[in-house]
Amino acid sequence: MTTQTAVTSSFIPPLQGTVVAAYGKRFQVELTDGKKRISCVTRGKKTDLACGDIVTIKLTDKHEGVVETTLPRKTLLYRSNAFKSKMLAANVTQIIIVLATQPSFYEALLNRCLIAAEAANIKALIVLNKCDLADNDDAKQKLALYTALGYQVISLSAKEDISSLRPYLQDEASILVGQSGMGKSTIINALLPNEAVRTREVSHVLDSGKHTTTAAHLYHLDEYSQLIDSPGLQEFGLHHLSTDELEHAFVEFRPFLGKCRFNNCKHLQEPDCAITEAVAANKITAERLAIYKMLRLEIKH
Repeated sequence: MTTQTAVTSSFIPPLQGTVVAAYGKRFQVELTDGKKRISCVTRGKKTDLACGDIVTIKLTDKHEGVVETTLPRKTLLYRSNAFKSKMLAANVTQIIIVLATQPSFYEALLNRCLIAAEAANIKALIVLNKCDLADNDDAKQKLALYTALGYQVISLSAKEDISSLRPYLQDEASILVGQSGMGKSTIINALLPNEAVRTREVSHVLDSGKHTTTAAHLYHLDEYSQLIDSPGLQEFGLHHLSTDELEHAFVEFRPFLGKCRFNNCKHLQEPDCAITEAVAANKITAERLAIYKMLRLEIKH
């Protein structure tokens, strides 16, 4: 009887929480009550966790623990090249792609982010930041294509007024992505001034931003809204997508898929291709078809 009592009293059930920061092989887990955060590692070499993951942990000390299990994810956003993949966020409902009028943004990176969002069934919002700067007509003209495709595009200056973004964050689990220097940290500072996210001056010499965020962090905007800030991106590989997933991720392709002469049409140079014909009829832009062709060859090789 005494032995059984001792065994029972020593058993501590696993605790549940959310990964709110990811630093390589170490993760910060906020317990479900929101009052305590535990610094955790994973068992063995397993590190396939992302901000937003719901996990169970076992305490190894008062403020230390080990991740036992990961609960099933509703969504997972990640990027991959030919050699490795990088998880960006789990259980998000929205990806916010932050661009800026200066430094100039990579339109190819924007397309890759949109394709990843479509493939993961996550809605996308495009934010054009730094619109207080005088020369922003070119950036706005570039984004007209994406408005025509049905994507929501909003313009703002995070240093002056963030109010136009707030309604889009309500009741959403969002992740901010984009190149360094686009103003993601400035947006976080404007939304959560007490978080004191570090920002740095943009390097005008290189026409690219300096990295300021070295780890992904999840912030609570209110009881029902979360925002994940991710490290600045310079590339966004899509090697994890199949060619079928890739073509379906181009929203304007969807009405024409399955209508080509050949069932296995690659939409590259085959005769009687419905996608190519749609380009000729100005229903799909030549620019987007060129991006598709480039990405298809990239993920195949």
